[in-house]
Order: sequence, then C-alpha cells, then structure tokens
Amino acid sequence: MITRDKLEKAWEFSVEKLVVLAGLASIVFVILIFTFLVKEGWRTFVVVGLKDFLLGRQWHPISSPPAFGILPMIGGSLAVTLGATVLSVPFGLISAFYVAEVASPRAKEVLKTGIELLAAIPSVVIGFVGMVVVAPLVRDVFHLNTGQTALTGCLMLSLMAMPTIVSIAEDALTAVPKRYKEAALALGATHWEYLYRVCLRAAAPGLLAAVMLGIGRVIGETMTVMMVTGNSAQIPHTLLQPVRTMTATIAAEMGETVQGSEHYAALFAIGMVLFAATFAVNFLADAFLHRAEAAER
Repeated sequence: MITRDKLEKAWEFSVEKLVVLAGLASIVFVILIFTFLVKEGWRTFVVVGLKDFLLGRQWHPISSPPAFGILPMIGGSLAVTLGATVLSVPFGLISAFYVAEVASPRAKEVLKTGIELLAAIPSVVIGFVGMVVVAPLVRDVFHLNTGQTALTGCLMLSLMAMPTIVSIAEDALTAVPKRYKEAALALGATHWEYLYRVCLRAAAPGLLAAVMLGIGRVIGETMTVMMVTGNSAQIPHTLLQPVRTMTATIAAEMGETVQGSEHYAALFAIGMVLFAATFAVNFLADAFLHRAEAAER
C-alpha cells in the first residue's frame, strides 16, 4: 500500500532530481554556446592575431585590406559600463535599504510596484526616451555638437540596471532574520547602526548578486546603446564623446555581413570577448563571496 509518507518522499526525490537536471542543462547550454562562438569566430584570431584584434585601433571590416581592431569598441563598452555602474549601484543599494527598512508598508508597496513596472519597460523605449529627451539635454548643458555620447548611454543604462539592483537587493535585505535586528537593538544599537553593522554584512552575498546582475544587464544591453551613444568607433577620452560598444557592433553589422566571411567571423570573435568578460566578472564575484564566507567562519 502506498502511504502518504512514501508519496511525499517520491515527490521530494523527483523535485530534487529535476533541480539537478536543470542545473546540468544550464551548464550544457553555456558550453554549447561557447563552442558555437569558438567554431565561428576562431578563424579571426588565426588570420588577424589575438593581439592585433584586441589592441587594434581601426575597425574597417569591408575595406581593402580589412582592419579588425576592436580596442575602440572595448573602450566604449568599458566607458558606458563603468559609468552606468557608478551611477546605478549607489542609488540602487540606497533605494533598496529605504524600501526594505525605512519606508512604511504602504509606501513600500507603491515603490515595489513602480520598480517592477520600470524593469518591464522595453529597452527600445528607454533608448527612444534617451534620443528625444536626454541626448538634447546633454548637448545643451555641455554645449556639444551632439548629445549622443557615452554619458547619455551611462544615464540610460543606469536607469535600466537600477530596477534589477533594487529588486534583488531588497529581497536580500528582507531575508535577513528578524532576530538579528532584535538582538542588535536590544544591545543598544541604533537603527542606522543595525543597518550598517549587521544588516549590510548579513545581506552582503545577496547585495553582491544584485550588483553583478545589474552590471550584467548593462554589459549585454544592445538597443539602448545603439540609439544613444552615437556609434562612433573611436577610443573615448571623456564621457562626452560618441562611442560604440561591442554589442552594438554585432547588432548593427551581423545582418549585413556575408555568412562565412572574415567580417562574419570577426563579429563572432567579438561575441567570444563578451562571453569571456561576462565569465570573468561572475568568476570574480563568486570568488569574493567564497572568500567572505570563509572569513566569517
């Protein structure tokens, strides 16, 4: 006779195996994606050379002879990513602390709904707002010839990353056990001391995950940067210059290149560089988390 306990154990076993399979499937998919990128893009490193590809300053894929140097795109991607990170991370974490620990229940409900709605806005809409509103404002404030600059991209990407950071960070702060707060207040700590000395440290892994996901959203964004950064393949010296990112280069040129050509392979090689950069960021974040956990033990 099948008892209820046996059914529950069978259900738990099935769910556990499904979770394991889902994890293994995600690893397999990542390996397949990287294998496909290598298969299509490795020829570029043979023809051009890794050093010339990464450090070359000229990107003229259809000239004769062609030039495949992506240093301007690397510089543009770094400029908008770092700028957006500097803007979004502090404001995002402060907003998360406010929503989780300071706001009233009614205000918290309204703010969380607004944050979720902001995260649901398509990137092309944010890019359109950047073109129509933010770019002219940047042009007029800094007296530039065009407002489609790295600064405009930073502003719009920070707006896109902030909902992700706030939402995940707020969940991490809310998950801190209430007994931590009760113990801290019982020992004479103020509310702000609790937030800084207890809550921040207890929620550090979740906060770091929120920051990493926000940065990942910025690195992988395509449409917004295509619309507001000017798409000029030059090494940026200031944020007030037009730039071109690696993602925008792939999106703008993939539909026009001949499949199997050197240009086609170079675009996949850019995808390999993006993949490696994303992997490096996640690896460093994971190493930091494990180091922090080891220090606490």
